[in-house]
Amino acid sequence: MSKRQRGQSQETAAAKASISERSGRRIEKGERQSIPEERHWRTREDPFEAIWKTELLPLLEKESQLSGLTLWEYLEDEHAGQFPYSVLRTLQRRVKQWKGTQGPDKVVIFRQSVPAGQQGLSDFSHPNTEITLQGKVFTHLLYQFRFAYSGWRYVQIEPPRVSWRLIGLS
Repeated sequence: MSKRQRGQSQETAAAKASISERSGRRIEKGERQSIPEERHWRTREDPFEAIWKTELLPLLEKESQLSGLTLWEYLEDEHAGQFPYSVLRTLQRRVKQWKGTQGPDKVVIFRQSVPAGQQGLSDFSHPNTEITLQGKVFTHLLYQFRFAYSGWRYVQIEPPRVSWRLIGLS
């Protein structure tokens, strides 16, 4: 519209807007294509209406991993010839819709991607075993550094912030 207001031809303005000339004329006249409303009625009779709640739903509630094909094969065994192969896709859609709305919750996993050499973990800890030097308890910390990607570790003994001479070592 701004190109047309600047005096450019319909053909040029439409080309710059990446639309057809006809669409450009329609927009200029104020004619808009209406978006059809979402349909809330069925166009065909439901082939599974008679057995959905009585047979199929109890099977799904008991074993939620069942697929539409498995249920169709069950129907073929129990009601031979009553449900042709052409209704399989309808059953698959119905099973998918049930699993999405009333089925069991899915386990959600957020995978973490850690590139090599990008993340390290650093920690100080008190060891569980007591160490003595010349009969005196050696209180110390363990410092540990670990790469998240490879699991490579480095451990170092960190003595308390006192002089070695106080403990009796030279």
